[in-house]
Order: sequence, then structure tokens, then C-alpha cells
Amino acid sequence: MYAVFEHNDKQYKVSKGDFLKLPRQKGLKKEDSIKFDKILFIKAENGDLQVGSPLVTGSSVEATVIEQIRDKKIIVFKKKRRHNYRRKIGHRQDLTLIKITNIYTKKSQKAENDKVTEKTKIAKEDKNGS
Repeated sequence: MYAVFEHNDKQYKVSKGDFLKLPRQKGLKKEDSIKFDKILFIKAENGDLQVGSPLVTGSSVEATVIEQIRDKKIIVFKKKRRHNYRRKIGHRQDLTLIKITNIYTKKSQKAENDKVTEKTKIAKEDKNGS
């Protein structure tokens, strides 16, 4: 199963267990969870496709913050030939490293809710039967 979601006007294709580098998310610490609701496309294991117009309603992607990191250094070199103009500048981008923990769809959320209600029913029957 994989999903395509939008975050900060960029689109990311992810599946469960993927690691992803996003631009720095302020206020997040290690082991915090993030929920992305702007899901554009979902493909399930059985081949079912859900395409949003513009978004797939009732679905979300859940992730956990692994670490706040800095990316590799990018060298920006500017030159104008025959004008003795050269500039070498370095830059490191601040990033948030996340791990995708789960992809929820309408069907999966409904199935989880059914399991929870079934477990509560069984627990209630056990209490009443004892």
C-alpha cells in the first residue's frame, strides 16, 4: 500500500515503514507523531485505487519524528567569465527526519472501529456472564 500526500506545497509518495526528510518542523521533538490529512492518492495491496478530487476524504498518513537533522552541504558557485567574478557559498538545509508508521483509509478506519466495538462487546458479555 502506498499513498501520495501533500505537505507545504510538495507531494510525497510513501508506504508504511518509509523514512522521509521534510523541511524543518518547528516545535516537534523526538518520538512525536504527525498526521497528514491532505491525501491525494492511495493504492491498496489488493490493487484498489482511491484518487481524490482534489483530496481523498477520510484518509490520513501517520508518521513519527525520528530526529531533527541537517542535510549535506550544498555548494553554490557563481561565476561570470572574463569579469573576475567568483563566489563560493555553502548551505546546509535544516530537516526533520520522519518514519511513516501507518496509512489509514476509510475502509481501514471502519475495520478498526468494528474491531474495537467487537472487543468491547466481548468484554461486556464476559462481565455480564461472570
